[in-house]
Amino acid sequence: MNDLFLRRGADRRLRNGHLWIYSNEIDSARSPLGSFKAGEPVTLRNAGGSPLGSAYMDPQSLICARLYAPGEQRPMDTAFFIERLHDALALRDAVFDAPCYRLAYGDSDGLPGLVIDRFGEHLVLQLNNAGLEECIDPLRDALLESLSPAGVLLRRDSRARREQGEAGDSEVLHGDVPEQVPLVENGVRFTAPVYSGQKTGWFYDHRRSRARLADWVSGANVLDVYSYLGGWGVQAAHFGAAAVCCLDSSAPALEGVAANAALNGLSDRVETLRGQAPETMAALAAEGRRFDVVVLDPPAFIRRRRELKKGITGYRRINELALGLLNPGGLLVTASCSMHLPRADFIGAVQQAAVRAGCRLQLIDQGGQGPDHPIHPAIPETEYLKTLFLRKVD
Repeated sequence: MNDLFLRRGADRRLRNGHLWIYSNEIDSARSPLGSFKAGEPVTLRNAGGSPLGSAYMDPQSLICARLYAPGEQRPMDTAFFIERLHDALALRDAVFDAPCYRLAYGDSDGLPGLVIDRFGEHLVLQLNNAGLEECIDPLRDALLESLSPAGVLLRRDSRARREQGEAGDSEVLHGDVPEQVPLVENGVRFTAPVYSGQKTGWFYDHRRSRARLADWVSGANVLDVYSYLGGWGVQAAHFGAAAVCCLDSSAPALEGVAANAALNGLSDRVETLRGQAPETMAALAAEGRRFDVVVLDPPAFIRRRRELKKGITGYRRINELALGLLNPGGLLVTASCSMHLPRADFIGAVQQAAVRAGCRLQLIDQGGQGPDHPIHPAIPETEYLKTLFLRKVD
């Protein structure tokens, strides 16, 4: 492998366990980025020449290399992927009783840039940078040897790749993958559109927070905002809610809600409503609609640090609207998947919403990403999900 040299002092963060190498940390005199190709494995060295481990290149990106084998010099071959997958499976097998989960969560599973979601006998992969394209064959072979899946789908349309102009078409790497794949979460059956749906088609990260709804929704009237396929709403109906309204701007998503409700025999208790969340919530309030439980699970409002102030305003606005729809004593479940938003600032935004709505709140529970989305202690970027359970006092 060729050598990639860092500038003096640039190895401090990596020695503490981080795995990302930024382009401005490279000694461009000894290691001009233009001399590397995407996916090329390199030996990472500090300014003094000492090896730090093996990385793969993505020279056109701000994160120009990712350390995949700290302290080792080895290729990203089939044996490497089998070893990493074995470790990832050991964690999931210890926690989950059904093969429906995020199998690989990038850096936290020692597989930087790689996401794999498991839907029973089907796997859906996302490569978050072009560098991993060179590893598709050994990765596929490792998946076949480790799991013997019926089908493996590769999606090349992650947000990171779209922003880099590298998005591409989906590809079936093995077997057959249907348009809709089945999964089970918290005892509730769903199907996910793995070719056309958001991300890999489903969001496993809220599994444990969704399970907590069972303590609150019996006999309740529930509003699920930004519902997507009904992960929250359909489970609320399964847990005993008297009526659930799933609100989303996407017609295909709401068709998925209806299909998933029918799959569980819950069609009589689950309705769908199409519209933009803020405008539709305001219209519901004007109509006098009120709910016992409101769930807010929006997409990330903050993609970059410079969007923090604007994003906090967005979270405050939708939570103020939600509180206006909530009965006294009702439950607000509100979430943020914005990595750059600290939990304390999110709580602060919701409190500001309560002041503007003229009510008091009690924070009674909190959640985050599940154990199939483990957090790397040295990489704060791997922790992104924040969920708050709040009771409206008056």
